[in-house]
Amino acid sequence: MLWPDPRRSGYAWFVVALLVPVALLNYLDRQMLAAMKFSVMQDIPDIGSEANWGKILAFFKWTYAFLSPVGGYLADRFSRRHVIAGSLFVWSAVTWATAHATTYGQLLATRALMGISEAFYIPAALALIADYHPGRTRSRAVGAHQMGIYAGVILGGFSGYAADHPELGWRWMFEICGLAGALYALPLLVLVRNAPAAGAAEGARQTAPLAALRELLGNGSFLLLAAYFTLPAMAGWIVRDWMPAILKAEFGIGQGQAGVSATLYWMLAAIAAALGGGWLADRWTRRNVRGRIYTSAIGVLLMAVAMMGVGASPQTGLLPVAVAFLVLFGAGWGFFDANNMPILCQVARPEVRATGYGLMNLVSISCGGVADWGFGLLRDHHVPLLMIFGIFAGVAAFSVILVLLIRPRHGEEGTAASGG
Repeated sequence: MLWPDPRRSGYAWFVVALLVPVALLNYLDRQMLAAMKFSVMQDIPDIGSEANWGKILAFFKWTYAFLSPVGGYLADRFSRRHVIAGSLFVWSAVTWATAHATTYGQLLATRALMGISEAFYIPAALALIADYHPGRTRSRAVGAHQMGIYAGVILGGFSGYAADHPELGWRWMFEICGLAGALYALPLLVLVRNAPAAGAAEGARQTAPLAALRELLGNGSFLLLAAYFTLPAMAGWIVRDWMPAILKAEFGIGQGQAGVSATLYWMLAAIAAALGGGWLADRWTRRNVRGRIYTSAIGVLLMAVAMMGVGASPQTGLLPVAVAFLVLFGAGWGFFDANNMPILCQVARPEVRATGYGLMNLVSISCGGVADWGFGLLRDHHVPLLMIFGIFAGVAAFSVILVLLIRPRHGEEGTAASGG
């Protein structure tokens, strides 16, 4: 046989390994624009204002958000494997096309198209991982997959150096990344297999769109999770999309150094925390069914404290202070990020999990787009950075109340039957 047998337990981790590079490209292709902001705005002068730049970031999120439930439903109804490989190929082609945008309107269009194509990947990928990994390894497997996302954000930060290089530039980065993704799509399609049973009868999988929607929207714990998934993520989008520009402006450093300082250290912390938080959540959940919820809530509280510190750091004039609070943010983010799909698995049936994650993306990333646009407007009006970050910190802290109200309804292999 040319590829591993899907029935072997080792193949479950092989699937995660195959998807890590896809997750890396998924976030690299979107993150590097933030790290190359000044080069892009100089090369395309009709972008004009901070608000317009925020709109470019927001257009990606809005199209991504509205198509996420569609991608999730297709993955639930038909084939997770085909949705994953097809999404990778299409968004890679759009990444390559972005390198050839010459006007503000063209850049808006390519970011919108990238949002459409990337929307199909994350719900399908996380649902496939959940199919292969029972409760005993689920948070660890999701955490390992998220390492690819964090690595993509890190590499995106380094892209500022490529943008500043006289022989490379920002367009070169988009061309290279687009070609790499398109070339990886074919072996991915060959090697990835859908889970043999995905934990349910085939008839149950064929849930009609409206029935799946009614089931999820009628589930109070799912609605709480969707709100909880959204509020801290708004802070995460601000850190990803605006932090390179903030550090450059507030500390007077170069575009390359700002991009690395804004991504490398907190993403390394997030990698460690996703693995550690996944391990902690898996072990805690064996004794208490709410273990994943508690682990995630700890992470969000760390994020809230970190946002206040990041907002205050320019007053110290010390870049290491900002980086230290970003590291704390990354630690909290890893705990939070590794447990969203596992918590969803505790409140939704396998047949609607990808759809559910798509709906969560719809709400979360739509609000993230508004946050990006609003952040640009507030910066144009010279609102103090500490005040802006304080708002996002307060919203994140409030979300902890929501996650603690969730009641897990579906048992998992190797988890406690009841919790406190």
